[in-house]
Amino acid sequence: MMRHLSVSSENVGTLTQKYVSEPWMQSGVALLLLGLVAWIANWVAKRIVLKLLIRLLDHLPFRVEASHIGAIVARLSNIVPALVIQNGVGAVPHMPAGAIVFVRSFCAAFMILTIAIALSGLLTVLNDLYQRRPYAANRPIKGYVQLGKLLIYAASAILVIAVLMDESPLLLLSGLGAMAAVLMLVFKDTILSLVASVQIGSNDMVRVGDWIEMPQFNVDGDVIDIALHTVKIQNFDKTITTVPTHRLISESFRNWRGMAESGGRRMMRSVMIDQNSVRFLQAEELDGMSRFALLRDYLATKRQDIEQWNAQKAAGESVNGRRLTNIGTFRAYVLAYLQSRSDIDGDKTLLVRQLAPSENGLPLQIYAFANTTAWGEYEGIQADIFDHLIAIMPEFGLRLFQRPAGSDLSAPRFTIPAHA
Repeated sequence: MMRHLSVSSENVGTLTQKYVSEPWMQSGVALLLLGLVAWIANWVAKRIVLKLLIRLLDHLPFRVEASHIGAIVARLSNIVPALVIQNGVGAVPHMPAGAIVFVRSFCAAFMILTIAIALSGLLTVLNDLYQRRPYAANRPIKGYVQLGKLLIYAASAILVIAVLMDESPLLLLSGLGAMAAVLMLVFKDTILSLVASVQIGSNDMVRVGDWIEMPQFNVDGDVIDIALHTVKIQNFDKTITTVPTHRLISESFRNWRGMAESGGRRMMRSVMIDQNSVRFLQAEELDGMSRFALLRDYLATKRQDIEQWNAQKAAGESVNGRRLTNIGTFRAYVLAYLQSRSDIDGDKTLLVRQLAPSENGLPLQIYAFANTTAWGEYEGIQADIFDHLIAIMPEFGLRLFQRPAGSDLSAPRFTIPAHA
């Protein structure tokens, strides 16, 4: 029995010595040890060193950016295991020379990319700090930050390719110069569309479902698809217009997303009033207008204010005294009427104003926001408002201005006398 055990132990020892002496086993064990050392280095960098740095960053005066800076440092900590692998792979026994070169090149490329991402994050932090300055709104640097990020990523891409190819970056640039001209000529639209897609996505300019307008392309509808080369818009007449993606960057367009997200849609329409119908109101007319519930408080306050002013300033001179006009009273009525409607958003701008008079009359403009963005409901609210205003305008002695039509010229009052 003892002899059998001794023979078995001798066989195990011989088998172990045989496998240990195998080149692939030695390489495998060395790679496992190298991976373990890299993992330990990564753990120390992130669990100990990084936590100490974050605690120090918490004492900085700009604590809001401390988390962002901590993320940048955490990104840079990934360089530690890459350095361990890059420097230790040469010590792995029986490792092919080509594999060592590849691993070292890959680690170098990874470190270059990591540094580029960290520098991009640092530029973002600097931009956030700059935005806190009082003059930042008038002199933004976002464009310069984006240009800096573009240069960083372009330089890192060239360095990564050069490292992987084991060539000088200058040699690569000289070769890219001639090739870039050909690529720009052949893939012009693709390159423009790619850059436009990146800008559209990063700046959140257009989303699927947005209502946009581009009058130069007769576009007025909802975006239904955004691809690399084209953007499809379904117009409100159900036709579909395809616009090159890069034209959304080079051309101007209107995006109604802000209106949809605000929950209200603007009304800005005028009624044209015949200026010949504008006049002062008599006392009995003011008494009659007091039957309008929307005008009672306004008339009471206004008449009292005018009487006091005339008593102090006009000294009984009726010509130079202040008097209420029908257009001013009508403007006050329109404002009160809009404020009383539940379908008008009172939290947004609400104006009733006169525009410059012209040969077409005196424009009285309504500037208000409906509390809905649905097209049909919005048009219904707007129509109801102007239906009411046009119908009630004669109550104030005002006439709506419009150019005479053929039926007006044929009316009896326009008939030329026979003796003329």
